[in-house]
Amino acid sequence: MPNPKVIIKAKRDKPIRNQHPWIFSGAIDKAQDANPGDIVTVVDSGNNFLGKGYYNPSSQIRVRILTWQDEPIDDAWWQKSLQQALDGRQLQLQQVAEGKPIAFRLINAENDYIPGLVVDYYDGWLVLQALTLFIDQNKQHIGRKLMEMLNARGVYERSDVDVRKHEDLNSETGSLIGLPPPADIIFEHAAGFKLKVDIQTGHKTGFYLDQQENHVLFKQLVAANKETAKVLNCFAYTGAFTVAALATGNAEVVSVDSSREALEIAEENIALNDLSESQYDLIQANCFDYLRDAEQNNDQFDFVILDPPKFAHNKQQIEKASRGYKDLNLHAFRLVKPGGYLMTFSCSGAISRDLFQKIVFGALADSGRQAQIVRQLGASSDHPVALTFPEGDYLKGLLLRVL
Repeated sequence: MPNPKVIIKAKRDKPIRNQHPWIFSGAIDKAQDANPGDIVTVVDSGNNFLGKGYYNPSSQIRVRILTWQDEPIDDAWWQKSLQQALDGRQLQLQQVAEGKPIAFRLINAENDYIPGLVVDYYDGWLVLQALTLFIDQNKQHIGRKLMEMLNARGVYERSDVDVRKHEDLNSETGSLIGLPPPADIIFEHAAGFKLKVDIQTGHKTGFYLDQQENHVLFKQLVAANKETAKVLNCFAYTGAFTVAALATGNAEVVSVDSSREALEIAEENIALNDLSESQYDLIQANCFDYLRDAEQNNDQFDFVILDPPKFAHNKQQIEKASRGYKDLNLHAFRLVKPGGYLMTFSCSGAISRDLFQKIVFGALADSGRQAQIVRQLGASSDHPVALTFPEGDYLKGLLLRVL
């Protein structure tokens, strides 16, 4: 029986020894007996063992490492690896055991040492994204094991992400195992309110779970404001920051998004929390245009939220994305009342945390304002970042006090 092997070029093995999980095509000398989706043994130019991973010649990332130990990738390995990820969510799983209808990230791909696998939990349903060929080939097995481990109601697949094209895979969605999910799921947000999500067609797996802890922080800030806070929520999507502010009973909120469908769900989320009598406006508009118009109208807000979609999907798009981020933040700075707050984000993995801060600094300098960094922001704690995988730190943000 052939033993698929990938041999690394001389002097190209340092990242692997440092336990970075990706091996690009340029680092590989040769692949022996390796077919797409195969588990391969990775060795250096002297045939010394480096790790085991899965192989896809269609991808620029030829190998993704699963283990740096010489061990079989069998059912016992899957049980151990999945359990390790679950053990990192004990706080959330305790709430599940108590019957709370919560939502959270269960498995965070490379950051949980299972490259290419994302699984989110929504009140008993699991939403699985198979980002790579090997995970796609094993998704039924993974889904069954997670169903057993969590006593879940069903597993729904949302493998409709662009990165699958790099693996020569088409988009796939639909019920994978167990019961199909309802059209809408209502979960209890970490900030203490309810939200409706559509895991079948909503963004990502239905909701931006990585922002939950930032919603909690924002709600606390609005609640502590001395007077009724005027809030501008740009790229509002289905209104989580909006509901967080309104739930304090201390806010008037303008929510702007280009999607009418998203704003309709935002309205439903406001009603779901008995906040329909609150002061709010839902505006369908381009956020860039809205910010410019608001500046011309001399509008002022106590809080401005900028949570745009990904602007840079690769290094080639960084320059254009940087201009977009600077433009947004420039106008936002001018809309914040003295002593107010700007909470600004980038979810572009190609934009580093350092670069994002420099972009925001450039916007500040052009705005004529002053600002203090109150807190560096990132993804919620159910989205851990492996220390050996800095690419996992995709969501970066700044909470700024503007003077």
